[in-house]
Amino acid sequence: MLGKRLDYQVEENKIHFFFEKEEAFLEVITESIMNVFVPYETKGHRSKAIEGEKAVRTDFEVKDCGSYVSVATKQLEARVYDGFYVDFYRDGKSICEDYRSGRILRPLLSEKSLEVLKAEGHDVSAGASGSYPVQTVKKMDGDEKFYGLGDKTGFLNKRDYEYENWNSDIPQAHTDSYRALYKSIPFLITLKKESVYGIFFDNTYRSYVNLGKENQAYFYYGADAGNLDYYFIAGDTMPDIVGGYTYLTGRTPLPQLWTLGYHQSRWGYDSADCIKKVAGKYRELDIPCDTMHFDIDYMDGYRVFTWNEKDYGDPAGTIQELADEGFKAVCIIDPGVKLDPGYEKYDEGIAGDYFAKTPEGEVYVNAVWPGDSVYPDFGQPKVRKWWAENQKFLTDIGVAGVWNDMNEPASFHGELPSDVVFTDEDQKSTHAAMHNVYGHLMSKATYEGLKEQTGKRPFVITRACYAGSQKYTTVWTGDNQSLWSHLQMAVPQLCNLGLSGLAFAGTDVGGFGADCTAELLCRWVQVGAFSPLFRNHSSNGSIYQEPWQFGEKTVDIYRKFVELRYRLLPYLYDLFAECEKTGLPIMRPLVLHYEKDENTWNLNDEFLVGEHLVVAPVLEQGQTKKMVYLPEGIWYDFNTGKRYEGKQYYLVDAPLDTCPMFAKAGSMIPAYEVMQYVGEKPYDTLNMLVFPGEGTYVHYQDNGSDFAYQDGAYNEYTFTQQENGEVTMKMGKEGYDKPYKKIEYIFVGK
Repeated sequence: MLGKRLDYQVEENKIHFFFEKEEAFLEVITESIMNVFVPYETKGHRSKAIEGEKAVRTDFEVKDCGSYVSVATKQLEARVYDGFYVDFYRDGKSICEDYRSGRILRPLLSEKSLEVLKAEGHDVSAGASGSYPVQTVKKMDGDEKFYGLGDKTGFLNKRDYEYENWNSDIPQAHTDSYRALYKSIPFLITLKKESVYGIFFDNTYRSYVNLGKENQAYFYYGADAGNLDYYFIAGDTMPDIVGGYTYLTGRTPLPQLWTLGYHQSRWGYDSADCIKKVAGKYRELDIPCDTMHFDIDYMDGYRVFTWNEKDYGDPAGTIQELADEGFKAVCIIDPGVKLDPGYEKYDEGIAGDYFAKTPEGEVYVNAVWPGDSVYPDFGQPKVRKWWAENQKFLTDIGVAGVWNDMNEPASFHGELPSDVVFTDEDQKSTHAAMHNVYGHLMSKATYEGLKEQTGKRPFVITRACYAGSQKYTTVWTGDNQSLWSHLQMAVPQLCNLGLSGLAFAGTDVGGFGADCTAELLCRWVQVGAFSPLFRNHSSNGSIYQEPWQFGEKTVDIYRKFVELRYRLLPYLYDLFAECEKTGLPIMRPLVLHYEKDENTWNLNDEFLVGEHLVVAPVLEQGQTKKMVYLPEGIWYDFNTGKRYEGKQYYLVDAPLDTCPMFAKAGSMIPAYEVMQYVGEKPYDTLNMLVFPGEGTYVHYQDNGSDFAYQDGAYNEYTFTQQENGEVTMKMGKEGYDKPYKKIEYIFVGK
């Protein structure tokens, strides 16, 4: 790698190493986090994911041990060898070592073989891969399980798969073999028999992760360019690792309460009348709904920050009509600005030099929905400010949230060339470097604009993002399909997004593309009801998939689970309050809290909601029974109260209207009265669902809207249950002036 070590210097928290071929750095960030850095391209980090100084004063010891230099805190030791090989230890035991022997590359296919494969239509893009300009290879001991990496397809445990981090607009049906999707979150949790650790590879170029597929002796991370810049995160448990990663990259902030309600959307609601009819039908059928989404047709010729008055009427009037019935409006905004002299936003961008350019200095043009379009250069602070100010067009007419789409960035005339000129804050850059953070920076600008103009907690949705985007936006998994395999994939996909810091995430309930069925929709709403973002969305050209399209039975089942969602709103809100403090997601794989239990390592069809609820949805067509694994402890059926001993499997009944759910012994779950939308009536009464066993639960309450909670305007209620079933409540914090008028206890189970 870098040759022999010549010298080193300790510079505050950094140890500066001098090798024959290159300089390198090891920085102590905290007692359990260290940064490994080789400045191949820039001297500094220039991170988009990490904002502010994260290194804190930490006691550590540096010792020259001859063949290596030891850098040790109370929690973590790094041993730095010649070549800048870095091994990590805890309590004197190795937990992660660099692989010394070199990668064993797959042989190249001959030109003849490639031509034959291409002729028959095979994808040959995953051919042999050589060593990358930026690369780190880690030894595998054989017992590794891998989690995280954002929205990658496939199963919960990523062992034996390979992936790329390159935000990609892929409308085809996503399968297990897809290496890249819409998001690039290069964060990996490695679970071993005796240890657990995380690595965050902070490099925005196209990068590659191979988790034992190339060779069972190692896993690797490589990138096309940039610095070698990764953070090693140690801890005792998986929650420690998630906490360390979100300490670095930021945590999902507390959202407005209405955003946790049910959302309805479709690309194909092509007029205001259509949207109002759908909204009215939800009220007629008493299916709770908070939000109607406006897809691209509401714009005038797909020009961003305009309104199609011909089909959608007066914008403020249309949105007010929905508001009168309790609906919020969320509007889509794409980054592509129509090339149209005389169109205000295009003219402003040209005058302000806001758009990406060719290497020759011309404004770069591709095509998206408006036709020929240009791309805002969000790496420029002045462009983000301009984009933030443009949100005023939406907020002035009453729009409550913004849905950012097509921001990989997508393009209809081939991918943007790698040498298109963008900006990285104060210096010129390229599409190759800025592609993966384009959606991140667009979301940041949108968030800041909404916050400035409304004073409320912004609701932003994005399709494309990077590590750290959770500070600004919720996400959905993009253009899924109405396929049972995509319902099955939703559980591990959302769980891994949560482990990757993106706690506010969801899939399109029912599937976006293709045609849904009644049974598939009934099973999907049973997953959606527990997903942080709960939205039914479908594509133009597919059959409509509002529940009433499938008959009365489907309506009744759909209503049942949407109502369950609204009952559980205070529990979900509590989990978001916890997430802002700890980084722990709302929807969690069982392995997060039961990592020593090998039955959880590859559990793809169940999940936890917080620590207190196990949800085991049916994900197979025609299935009316479910094999459920319950981890250690005592569990109670959420609906019947039946008692179960943990650490074993059960075959339970699961007819179409039933989703198996289990509460842990001692759980106390807060619930509200069902309303048709958040704010229909005041939440004066809190119901506590109490399950047998000792336990403590802290419930959080604030105004559900603005940032007053950051100044102490919130209440905390601490509930304690004794073994004999006696429950007491004590106010731990009284800062919100509308406490509950009544708290009722509902005892479930024996």
